[in-house]
Amino acid sequence: MPLVSSWRINPGKVIRRETLIGWIFVLPALLMYAVFVLVPFLLTFVYSFYRWTGVGAATWVGLKNYVTVFEVPDLLGTIINAFWLVVFFSFIPVGLGLVVASVIHRVATGRLGAVARTILFLPQVIPLVAAGIIWGWLLALPGLINQILRAIGLGAITRAWLGDFDWALPAVGLIGIWVLLGFCTVLLLTGMTKVDAALYESARIDGAGWFREFISITVPLLRYEIGVCLTVTVIAALAAFDIVYVSTAGGPGNATAVPGIQIYILAFTQRQIGLASALAVMLMILVVVVIVPIQWLTREVKQ
Repeated sequence: MPLVSSWRINPGKVIRRETLIGWIFVLPALLMYAVFVLVPFLLTFVYSFYRWTGVGAATWVGLKNYVTVFEVPDLLGTIINAFWLVVFFSFIPVGLGLVVASVIHRVATGRLGAVARTILFLPQVIPLVAAGIIWGWLLALPGLINQILRAIGLGAITRAWLGDFDWALPAVGLIGIWVLLGFCTVLLLTGMTKVDAALYESARIDGAGWFREFISITVPLLRYEIGVCLTVTVIAALAAFDIVYVSTAGGPGNATAVPGIQIYILAFTQRQIGLASALAVMLMILVVVVIVPIQWLTREVKQ
């Protein structure tokens, strides 16, 4: 009879123990997510069917708040403004980011490339509130932008850019381009480093120039990274609040009003909690409707 008995380890018990330990570590994060994300979302959805000032009894109105969003031009205009910001916050930074990243990847190598990436990425570490304040000074009537225009003989076109009804939204879009260009450039540049250099060498042997390499090799092989850039920047445009609130507060008039600004005004200034909740739910649906096709197309390409 052996003096030392062998121990058998039950794999099922080990897996259950590891799973339990994993849930113990994840539980605090899940609890915080439920309290600060899921519960407010459910309450927002419920409030959207009521007329409520935030105090006292609420009155059931059904879908009336949602109908109001489409009937009131100022509310519907915020959604249109958000789509205009998609052009400035998303399409332009991604397009410019592709070109800038390609130039850096082709020309600026080593330490020069690292410096270029650092400079371009700096706007990402600056708080959006601070960026809005700084650009507010730059784009003011006596600001640096107008001073430069006067110095080069273009004083006739100077104006208070953020206070002009026609130019306020493009001016806010310029701030978004400045903030998001570095993010897109660095992400796309990282993707370019994964492309096999032999593909470029083969293209050059066949006589392809820089533009042909860019169209035929770089862009197709970076579709996944482009999808990530589009996802992040489109969400930033549709859910914009910080930059717009600090720089223009939605003005002049409603020229730069976006859903985030209007939700804040309705809920905390006009105390129309139900209408603000309905606009918030519609904003969430809008983000999902725009982002899901981007994700789906990206996934199809990767497969």
